[in-house]
Amino acid sequence: MTTPDFNVTGKTILITGGTGGIGGAFAKGFVASGAKVIVADLAEPKEPNSRIRYETLDVRDDAAVAALASRVESLDAVIHCAGKLSRWEEYKPDVFKDILDIHLVGNLRLANAFRPHLKASKGCLINIASMYAYFGAPQVPAYSAAKTAVISLTKSLAISFAEDGIRVNAIAPGWIKTEISRGGRENPEFNNKVVARIPGGEWAEPEDLVGTAIFLVSRASKLINGVTIPVDGGYCAS
Repeated sequence: MTTPDFNVTGKTILITGGTGGIGGAFAKGFVASGAKVIVADLAEPKEPNSRIRYETLDVRDDAAVAALASRVESLDAVIHCAGKLSRWEEYKPDVFKDILDIHLVGNLRLANAFRPHLKASKGCLINIASMYAYFGAPQVPAYSAAKTAVISLTKSLAISFAEDGIRVNAIAPGWIKTEISRGGRENPEFNNKVVARIPGGEWAEPEDLVGTAIFLVSRASKLINGVTIPVDGGYCAS
């Protein structure tokens, strides 16, 4: 029997939004697993790591994405973690469009710009969806709409990019302890409602998502393509 190959040693991973909670956890996790990591973000790293290459990038900027692609020689995976939400402000059309630009159109920009790199390495693209892709989110309608669309885009890209040997999948995180979720965690009524629905009864750490990302990059997942994996502690199942 052949042992599944979860090894990512020596692979080069580009992570957008890699100075944030989930992106930062991915960056540290892949470095610890022997991969080379490029973090692309608008924010400066709070704790720079000499083993990580940092690049400034606004995923809404076509020219900036193209320029980064020209500076990166080879790549095995792209993980699009860059994102934001604006509670109750997303009903404004300009804010709505901006959120979609970051999460959805930015995703497509990255896919197109780095397709040649991933074709050369027979690599993969990992998109970040959300549990909000499965039900409504009245406070963040643009975020929810974008994440729902990311699941559909993931399927379309998986079919299109398969001819180049590129796999495209997504991860849909649940309630994760990040800065973006701090407001919810600190609201007793909201927090109690969330925890009551999570079968395990607690919020997850960003590091809890790392294993899924490493699996999707590794050869162990070679037949996984066009799917979105909920990593939510069973929240959507309850």
